[in-house]
Amino acid sequence: MSKIAESASKTISETDKKLINPTGHFSMVRNFQLADMITLLNGVCGAMSIFSNMRYLVSNDPKDLYTAMGFMPFGLFFDFMDGRVARWRNRSSLLGQELDSLADVISFGVAPAALAFTVGMRTTLDTLILTYFVCCGIARLARFNATVALLPKDNTGKISHFEGLPIPSSLGLVAALAYLVIGKGFLHADQFPYGVIDLAQLVGVDSKLGQVHAFTLLFGIQGTAMVSKTLKIPKP
Repeated sequence: MSKIAESASKTISETDKKLINPTGHFSMVRNFQLADMITLLNGVCGAMSIFSNMRYLVSNDPKDLYTAMGFMPFGLFFDFMDGRVARWRNRSSLLGQELDSLADVISFGVAPAALAFTVGMRTTLDTLILTYFVCCGIARLARFNATVALLPKDNTGKISHFEGLPIPSSLGLVAALAYLVIGKGFLHADQFPYGVIDLAQLVGVDSKLGQVHAFTLLFGIQGTAMVSKTLKIPKP
């Protein structure tokens, strides 16, 4: 057996052992820790935000749009709390780590991109950039899961820094959208500052495929910052 495999076998938690050797019906659910349930609430907030965006596209009722935005800070709250609860109870697990990443993809990756699409960022280039943003979030979380065991930690088990922007930082873009939509009353991205940039026209081509909303470019920058290897953010 390799040293890596031996180390993994020694550090595996009792919760993880129960997942590997399940007993009885619904064994996975019965093995959920309190922190895991809080993590799932993060995923619930992200899913509800996405559904509220969909409802707005059908109803055109601004309340649905406000609801979609409102769920995301609650997702951040649950994302903040699950790690604290896991360390407080000393009950962290590989399952909890994977749950956290999957919930984060929904709440801070797909949900913000869905919000951007809902408020009008729907051109071909818009959707490509928003897809790039979501994929960067997925890649960033996958890299974190693959390297977290190797990163330096303090005596409480917390790592000292993030490599690249953490995916919850996407709520900064959501806050900006909320300000424009609620504070300024702009219900469509065409009304946002700098509106639509026609890249095709800039090079002398008449094509709608070259149109992109200026705000969408911020999602592209955010995605690039998330997968950056050199950008190190101290963890609070």
